[in-house]
Amino acid sequence: MPVNETLSQYSDWSYTTAVAVYVLAMVFFLVEQSFGRKGKQAAARTRSRELVGAGAPATTETTPPAGAPPARPERTRADRMGNMGVALTVLGALLHLLSLVLRGLATDRVPWGNMYEYIAIICFVTVVTWLVVLRKSPVRHLSAFVLLPVVMLMFIGGTWLYAIAAPLQPALQSYWLVIHVSAAAVGSGIFLIPGVASLLYLVKARNETNPAKFARFGPKLPGLEVLDRIAYRTTVFAFPVFTFGVLCGAVWAEAAWGRFWGWDPKETVAFIAWVIYAAYLHSRATAGWRGNRAAVINVIGFAATVFNLFFVNLVTVGLHSYA
Repeated sequence: MPVNETLSQYSDWSYTTAVAVYVLAMVFFLVEQSFGRKGKQAAARTRSRELVGAGAPATTETTPPAGAPPARPERTRADRMGNMGVALTVLGALLHLLSLVLRGLATDRVPWGNMYEYIAIICFVTVVTWLVVLRKSPVRHLSAFVLLPVVMLMFIGGTWLYAIAAPLQPALQSYWLVIHVSAAAVGSGIFLIPGVASLLYLVKARNETNPAKFARFGPKLPGLEVLDRIAYRTTVFAFPVFTFGVLCGAVWAEAAWGRFWGWDPKETVAFIAWVIYAAYLHSRATAGWRGNRAAVINVIGFAATVFNLFFVNLVTVGLHSYA
């Protein structure tokens, strides 16, 4: 079936507009991070702990008189900036989804048949996952740190890795493309969230041991327990999806190449990433690992996922090189 060039063009425009909207949302989130109530409260809590550690008396928050209704926090301009950032993120996600749908309609196939499309679907999953996290945790002012790698990946995908809309290569014309690649993309997209959260955890922990090193940035991050909880819960959700994708890849490999596993570079690094995340979850469940050790393992797993996405696909030669 010939490619619908009109829909393909609209898809590209939607993609570019989504990137621009994400960048604008980042600006609003950075304003909230710098001047908003959440960042100031986190910084105040950090300064209070430092003073108490130095021997100063702890400060206590004033409470309203008995029977009085709780005071509602005043909405500042920075808080409104944060709300606008969320609205822009939702708008960007809708444009992002539209670009994927139009790409699929233009080519009459699923829109993840090359690196450009695969990065697009990974970033979309990341944004949607973060919007869900925002519903569960008060970490809106951290959204810029999540959108930054999304924007970087989409810029790389839309420039250096861009591919014109075209039918699938014969090697990819299988129903396993829908199952295997979609599961791998969803797992990898969600893994970006704990990767960022664990990096911020290490920064926050470093700030508490050496406040002078991150004096302007570290104190405005949320508590270590919040970052640790986000990293753990998102990893718990992503790991079985990623595992399913790896297993489906093995089944597809047996049907296409006559073996379940052949230590192809893509398979090998995916397996290494799987082992790292399994070690992270196992160490927390059995040895009770928390804190820096768990965060470091999660960051290493995230690095392996990024390495598998770029270096293995673009530099090494293997059975997955057509991607």
